[in-house]
Amino acid sequence: MKGVTGNFLHVDLSKGTVEAKEIPEGTLRLFLGGWGLAAKLAYEAIPKGADPLGPENALAIAPGLLTGTGIPTASKTAFAFRSPLTGTFCRSMAGAWLGVALRKAGFDAVLVTGASERPVALVIEDGEARLEDATSVWGLDTRAARAAIKEKFGEGWRTAVIGPAGEKLSRISIIDCDGRQAGRGGGGAVLGAKKLKAILVKGTGPVPSADPERIKELAKKWNEVIRDHPATKADMGYGSGEFLDWMNRESGTFPSRNWQWGFFKSAYERAGEGKIELDPYYWAPKYSVRNVACPGCTKPCGKLFVIKEGKYAGTEVDGPEYETLYSLGGCPEIASIEAVAKANELCDLLGIDTISAGVTVAWAMEAAERGFLTPEDLDGIDLAFGDEDAFLAVLERMGRREGKVGELLSDGSKAASERLGKGEEFAIHIKGMELPAYDIRGAKGVALAFAVSFRGGDHLTAGNYGTEFGGSWWVFEAVDRHSTVNKGFEVKFHEDLMALYDVLGICKFSRHMFFLEGLPKLVAAQTGLEFSAGELLTVGERVYNLARAFNVREGFSREDDRLPKRVREEPIPEGPSAGDRVSYEELQAMLDDYYEARGWSRAGVPLKAKLVSLDLEKIAEEVGEGKVG
Repeated sequence: MKGVTGNFLHVDLSKGTVEAKEIPEGTLRLFLGGWGLAAKLAYEAIPKGADPLGPENALAIAPGLLTGTGIPTASKTAFAFRSPLTGTFCRSMAGAWLGVALRKAGFDAVLVTGASERPVALVIEDGEARLEDATSVWGLDTRAARAAIKEKFGEGWRTAVIGPAGEKLSRISIIDCDGRQAGRGGGGAVLGAKKLKAILVKGTGPVPSADPERIKELAKKWNEVIRDHPATKADMGYGSGEFLDWMNRESGTFPSRNWQWGFFKSAYERAGEGKIELDPYYWAPKYSVRNVACPGCTKPCGKLFVIKEGKYAGTEVDGPEYETLYSLGGCPEIASIEAVAKANELCDLLGIDTISAGVTVAWAMEAAERGFLTPEDLDGIDLAFGDEDAFLAVLERMGRREGKVGELLSDGSKAASERLGKGEEFAIHIKGMELPAYDIRGAKGVALAFAVSFRGGDHLTAGNYGTEFGGSWWVFEAVDRHSTVNKGFEVKFHEDLMALYDVLGICKFSRHMFFLEGLPKLVAAQTGLEFSAGELLTVGERVYNLARAFNVREGFSREDDRLPKRVREEPIPEGPSAGDRVSYEELQAMLDDYYEARGWSRAGVPLKAKLVSLDLEKIAEEVGEGKVG
């Protein structure tokens, strides 16, 4: 197999060693790269029962197979680890220049094990690597840490750093990759527990390809497809939030007030017939300075948002993205786009996931409203829905784990409700991971996808929200978001395809352009191997089953594939999706359908025959189920 180096870097922080190792040819053929390779390395390195914040946890990093080749939007790098937030296997993706530099430096992946006794940085440069003391940058926020790295090591380095939240082992902390984040699942805490403050990579070699000229031809072709696609203009003009008004007013599935509502009612009541401030059609022309692109992207949807005057003058942030407009806007009812941008910047600097952070504070707002949290619990902060000053003050404490409220909230809403002993009934999470910006009460297939996602409540594992809300996509037609019929296969297919995207490193915002039938030519040009479309889809299915097997090994079961109480029992009160909810009985029927489509038992355990058919024989013996029923 060409198009890879065949090497990964094993960093054992307990021993202080760094060693290049060979990747077996069979592993590369079965898992290719990206999320597939990272998942394989992490699965084998993490022992059963490993403490996510202990030295026995491992973290694997692998750029997608096509990342750095010039294929447009093939920008993603995968991070795989056992999540301290959920206890599950976790995939966290970033449009990271780090991944491109890693390939140029001669490595297909990095595996980090053990834990250092003092803060360190991993420095990788053209086939060589070393550990250096990082005590001087420990305690710095992500932006300051990057600046200090440049001052010490010079220009040209691509980085991954953690902020104060990761150092304080916040279970919702992120890994910041030069302003792009591997955001979900607590990867920052994994590195924080290992005392690995930063990773620096510089590579000057070429990104390998089996047929570089063919790669150039295909890159030109796909650039033309992307340039002429109608979605490109909207993405570049208004970013990932460009469909906010559609989700909010037309679908009534933009959660607000901690999911008490399916649209941002209070903001629209104030705006009347105009655009609310969170809508990019309002803020992009006013605050966006330029577009920001991931590596190799020719339809950049990032927006450099700058506030030049007023209360939040000096705020600069890449965003806010759609999910952040919900989590730091709609969910806590913060209507000011400037306050949302400031909160976004604060989360990025401290190193916390915007989705989990905002949804957790919204939980605390409701808990305070119900009288479950006293002023003393909140360090004297008068926390209430819509209060931007209180919101920002609490976010600051969360990110630094300071005060009573910081300690209560810094690990997410599930941990907070457990510590308080109250409020689980309105904590909006699945498996401990806070839900993103789609009110799944109004989309049954998305609800199923969220419930079964191996990493917890998540929209990108299946990515079927576009199909459900649009009613059609590629080969899917007449999809009824209010129906539970045939959702099992729909979710399974989307999961396998999105896993393949993460293996290849292709951005999921390109799924309207890169359909499955176009991928074999790309893989052939990169690797020199001929895969059919079905064979590539099987790679995605293999990786997905590997992730589920990890969770089964760690004791997760059908009982964990459940929805928040509010989703099950409280219908959306008003709007186009009024009356919608997903009952316990509806979810159970969809789970039966899904497990059957997956080739799993009714208990949600992959069948031995299914795992063997995916060339996962060893895992089949470890966790596979023999009985179907």
